[in-house]
Amino acid sequence: MALLETWRNLAYGDGLDDKKKEELWAGYFQIEKGIYEQILSAPTEVITGTVKELAEKYNTELLIMTGFLDGINESLKGYENPIDTMEEDTEVKIEIDPEKLYYNMVEAKANWLYELPQWDSILSEEKRKELYKAQKASGTIRKEKKIFPNDPCPCGSGKKYKKCCGKNA
Repeated sequence: MALLETWRNLAYGDGLDDKKKEELWAGYFQIEKGIYEQILSAPTEVITGTVKELAEKYNTELLIMTGFLDGINESLKGYENPIDTMEEDTEVKIEIDPEKLYYNMVEAKANWLYELPQWDSILSEEKRKELYKAQKASGTIRKEKKIFPNDPCPCGSGKKYKKCCGKNA
């Protein structure tokens, strides 16, 4: 079984009761935060190695590193790691795209990550606000203003909608 499948079965599956799942995720989030603190301290560094080597480098378990790689995969520069098929000896690369990463952290509602002090030296406060607003707006559905028959026609003719463009509708 691929590492990702094993991780997802553990983290999302029915094998653990709610209390154990809560403990697993609380521990995961602490480890994840520590890894991001290190990565964001040198944001331009390209990190490479096998899944096992990265787990050792960041002093964590293989499955936790698998979960981390799954989470960061969509925030990398121009490529994704083969997370669906990776095993402990699979070579992976972490080269973050800071804007994508920040946006995805906001999307995941991971304030313990997008509020890390390391962001201060990577993205300006204005850029972070812009990315935050862009992400929040991406899920907003805006309803167009309905045009009624007696409203002025939006084409600018000065006629009522029903006598102008509304005829064709």
